[in-house]
Amino acid sequence: MAPDHFRKHRGFAVLAAAPLTLITASPALAQSGAVSSLAGAAPLAIAVGAGCFALIALVMVRTVKSEGKATRRRAAEQIAGLRALVDEYEGLLSGTREVTVLWTENTGSAPKLLGQAAAVLPIGRQPASVLNFQSWLSANDAERLSRLLEDLRVHGHAFAESLNTLDGRLVRANGWVLGGGAAMRLRPAFLEPTAEPQVVAAAASGDMDSVRAVLDSLGAPAFARDGADRLIYANAPYLALAKALNKGGTEAAPPELLPADQLRAHLDACDDSTMPTKLSLDWPGQGKFELVEFAVAGGRAGYLRPLTDAAAKPSDGGVSHISGIVDALATPIAIFNAKRELIQFNQAYAELWNLTPKFLVLGLDERAILDKLRTEGMLPAAVDYHEWRKEHLKSYERTTPHENEAWHLPDGRSIKVISAPAGADGGVVYVFEDITERLKLESTNKTFSNVQRETINALSEAVAVFGTNGRLTLSNPRLSALWKVSMTELGQNPHIDQIAEASGRAIPEDGASIWRDLKRGIIDLNPTRSDQTGRITRSDGRLLDFAITRLPDGQTMMTFLDVTEGASYSRVLKERNDALVAADLLKDAFVENVSYELRSPLTNIIGFADLLAGTEGGTLNERQRAYIDYIRASSVTLGVLIDNILDLASVDAGIAELRPELLNVSTLVEKARAGLSATFPEISGEKPINLVVDIDDHLPPFIADGTRIVQVLYNLLSNAARFSPPGGEIRLSISCRAERMLFIIEDEGPGLTDEMKNAILTRIDQPAPGRQRGAGLGLAIVKTFVNLHGGTINAERREPRGSRIIVNLPRDSAMAGVAE
Repeated sequence: MAPDHFRKHRGFAVLAAAPLTLITASPALAQSGAVSSLAGAAPLAIAVGAGCFALIALVMVRTVKSEGKATRRRAAEQIAGLRALVDEYEGLLSGTREVTVLWTENTGSAPKLLGQAAAVLPIGRQPASVLNFQSWLSANDAERLSRLLEDLRVHGHAFAESLNTLDGRLVRANGWVLGGGAAMRLRPAFLEPTAEPQVVAAAASGDMDSVRAVLDSLGAPAFARDGADRLIYANAPYLALAKALNKGGTEAAPPELLPADQLRAHLDACDDSTMPTKLSLDWPGQGKFELVEFAVAGGRAGYLRPLTDAAAKPSDGGVSHISGIVDALATPIAIFNAKRELIQFNQAYAELWNLTPKFLVLGLDERAILDKLRTEGMLPAAVDYHEWRKEHLKSYERTTPHENEAWHLPDGRSIKVISAPAGADGGVVYVFEDITERLKLESTNKTFSNVQRETINALSEAVAVFGTNGRLTLSNPRLSALWKVSMTELGQNPHIDQIAEASGRAIPEDGASIWRDLKRGIIDLNPTRSDQTGRITRSDGRLLDFAITRLPDGQTMMTFLDVTEGASYSRVLKERNDALVAADLLKDAFVENVSYELRSPLTNIIGFADLLAGTEGGTLNERQRAYIDYIRASSVTLGVLIDNILDLASVDAGIAELRPELLNVSTLVEKARAGLSATFPEISGEKPINLVVDIDDHLPPFIADGTRIVQVLYNLLSNAARFSPPGGEIRLSISCRAERMLFIIEDEGPGLTDEMKNAILTRIDQPAPGRQRGAGLGLAIVKTFVNLHGGTINAERREPRGSRIIVNLPRDSAMAGVAE
């Protein structure tokens, strides 16, 4: 458009500019004849002409730009209108129960899908799977549609075909050339899957004569109506049925088979629906039929389908007799004929795969069932599903029963599938078993067996389990090492006689004879038999403890434990224990005898010493008096030691008894003080022990064994005296706290070491750096008597020096009744 416009407007401007230039230059040309004047006026004329040309050109350019903008605006409006129209068409196509697939230059190689994919696809499929013909069409129809589509896109050949889906529906496919591309429309046919595809094709062609020709070829009763709902045609089966029902009419005037009221209602239903209308009929003597009537060009057509459909009956007489049995079984079973059509199943099968009665109908193709299960995620995961399905469908080619690999489903279940030929005419019987729990039990049992095996192998005992046939079923390496039989031989489940022979070769002296003796306990089948235990002494010096145990499952377990070292240790320990018992008896006898043997001379020594100190004291010098005092003190100490020894012996013998009585605490203290004075007399001017006694004024009655309490106080005070410096203070404090009597002895000695504190809990005093060595058993007898009274004794250090011993006794020892 721009070049034409330029030629029309800009060319005109150029032509108009030339005369204008001449007119502008005419005054100069009118001058009388001077060439120089003409030459001077030429530049001016040219300049004026150029300016006029530029002005005119500017005007023309602005005009062209304005017209260009208006043209683009109109083009944009037209494009928007076209796009809106395309959107309306696409919306219209998307709302129809059909699918249109477009291959255009604008979409490139990717096809464009319009319409409702659910109209032709099984439930749950994605729209993109429309072009995956193998997933929803039968194998032959899928291959045929692929060839037709390729021929359309390459050679431009249109097609119109009827196709069978895997779930038994009939789909009409039309393909045609669309500009530089191609289009294909898929929509469900207005017939049931059992109707003939030719009727659909004839109905789509709009040719009533073709419809009549097709209806005439049908074996089922069929008819056609005109636009006024009058019967205009009926085929031979229809007329035969009418005759059987005693209906009049001829081929030229076919009769109506329905009563007037029922016919009127049926025709009204047909007028109100664009889909095929169905009506169930039951004529006594003729059976049950389903009337299917649908719209065709110029009227309607219909046919009567017997409800005793062949697909609903088992086609194989070899399996028809087991229908009742299959229904009653709890094992999921499904039977398919040679055409892969479902002819028998039970409720367990439907429940296993969660298939509804609406979907699971007789005559359904097995591929449709597999596709639905795959869509719902109820089939094993496979990289190539079609290859997996192809391998599964090989069951129709097998002539012997076959067990497939277990199906491990995404929901965690494991299904065992067994397929077997259904009969001579072909087909498959599938038996499904949910083995999830069985696999779990097997896994648990395997784990338990492994744990049992590892546990038995780790035992220090040799284990052998024999079956009722006398063969070894279980053993551990310890059995091999103990009887010198290789694990290879034991792993072959040998008989007990073979084990006896192998043991005889390893231990020639008595290996075989020992096992022959043990055999009697293993093969004994007496139901009243009992377990056995014993000890075997082998010729090689080994001592083996054995046990024969009857297991609940009838097997016999035998265990061997090598106790050679343990028996040796036990024998040594027994010998040592016997020696210790004998030594203890000797000790008791020695203590008793020695104590009593020492008592007599000691009494004589004390008597003579007292005599010398009393009657003959006036004739003795100072040194002699000191020697007499030392004799008397040592004799008292020795007497106390003998008493302690006898007391400890009676405690060890278990014959020590308390004699509780009401005591005067002050009297107890005075007796202990007297014993302490006799043990630590004033000799050669040496300052005696400074004993300070502090007795609470309000003490309650105290019930205990007075003799034992005096011994306790004496031993504690003498121990404190031995560790105190000469003239050091020893304090005895007696008080009551609740129902307990507290005796606290404090001294100014070097204090208690850890070893000295431990000595209180033993029977031997530690050597002391004080004025005298310990009495040997003083603190031990204290602890013993305190425990007999049900009390406690504690020792602690004093700061900065000294020690403190606390004796805690019950106020009433007769009620305490505690003895250590």
